[in-house]
Amino acid sequence: MSALNQKLFAALASRQDREIRRRLPSPSLSISSSSTHHNAASTVPADFSSNDYLSLATSRLLRERVLAALHAAPSILGSGGSRLLVYNHAHATLETRLAQTFNTPAALLFNSGFDANAGFFACVPQLGDAVLYDAAIHASVHDGIRAHVSSRPYADHSLTMIHSSVFVAVESVYSMDGTVSPLREMLDIMDEVFPAGNAHMFVDEAHATGIYGPGGRGIVALLGLEDRVTARLHTFGKALAASGGACALGMRLGLCFIDEGGTAVLLTSTLIRDYLLNYARPLIYTTSLSNTAIIAASCSFDILEDGTAKKLAARVLEHSTYLQERLRTSLAASSIPPHILSLPGHLRQPSMIQPPTPIIPLLTCGAHALSAYLLAQGLNARPITWPTVPKGTDRVRVCLHAGNTRAELDALVDSAISWAAEAAQEERASQKGERLGVAEGTRGLGRNGGERLQSKL
Repeated sequence: MSALNQKLFAALASRQDREIRRRLPSPSLSISSSSTHHNAASTVPADFSSNDYLSLATSRLLRERVLAALHAAPSILGSGGSRLLVYNHAHATLETRLAQTFNTPAALLFNSGFDANAGFFACVPQLGDAVLYDAAIHASVHDGIRAHVSSRPYADHSLTMIHSSVFVAVESVYSMDGTVSPLREMLDIMDEVFPAGNAHMFVDEAHATGIYGPGGRGIVALLGLEDRVTARLHTFGKALAASGGACALGMRLGLCFIDEGGTAVLLTSTLIRDYLLNYARPLIYTTSLSNTAIIAASCSFDILEDGTAKKLAARVLEHSTYLQERLRTSLAASSIPPHILSLPGHLRQPSMIQPPTPIIPLLTCGAHALSAYLLAQGLNARPITWPTVPKGTDRVRVCLHAGNTRAELDALVDSAISWAAEAAQEERASQKGERLGVAEGTRGLGRNGGERLQSKL
């Protein structure tokens, strides 16, 4: 084995030993072949994992609209090359539409949100500027910021650095915790500390698009903060089930934060658009999006505008409220230790501040075991562990969808509680055996976990 292969193998083996090695999901977990609703006879587990919040990935309506649009389009294959070398009518038309809808000066498509974030942060902040970013911001933002000479994370929303310009990066709904940022309060602080207007807030609305606000335009629009926020991201690859996104900005200097979904659109000032065309390497040195991707994104935007998404969003939020209450009630009635199963602090009591979101983390020291147990019950909710989330915060992340049924929600709660109660009983038995000096092995957490109870909290 070569020296390189030895090092790669050792790195993967280390992750395997620590139970953090990433693998692609099984084909049996694909939502593309599933029906809108899971049933007992189905071999496809109920989806509590994907970002398909509005269940549009299996929508016959959206499918028919996309196919009709593709049939009518003069060109659907390829794109011909870089945006700087080839004019493409479908791209220009979508950019114009999004700029007009969100009332912003200019639009610029990127092949992915990762490209948009990394490209922006590597070139737009200037020498002497500061980038203040939430530690939980998407990985693509972190990668872009690493290329910038003056950046630091902030943990408590305090703004103490004063430079020529300050960029503040947040998500409106955080993908791992389901928390909603206090945007209005943060903007008030920014205006107070930087009265000259040199602070710029940029809000990633990837997990809010289609669910909140008038016309599904996100938390910023819900709060009426459009004129105070420099940039907003709206992806089409999650709730709207197309590989696409849009970023709506005010008239100030702007950027877009885009999550991992493909097809990102940056809506910004004409100056920033021109600057990115000249300096954003992920945009300049790549073939642009195919016409098919652009057409699919446009059809998803139709769903957002015609009111279809509004009804589905209401159903998702109803599911969230119901599931939270059932989990709180069931956990309160049990003697399950918090390290085995608990809700995060913002969900332990009903809140007037935090609205319901489609994302509900189940904190647990046995994330892989709980996920495996749920899968055996026909429920697909994936484990999220370090390094995706901080050490000590492992969880099974539950993502809710309009197509989930009340029976599926009840099954999720009952199965999680059953697994946790069994795990707690095994832990007590193991601790009792250790006190008695009995060398007693413990079987794996849950019937299908195949793991020992090892608290990481």
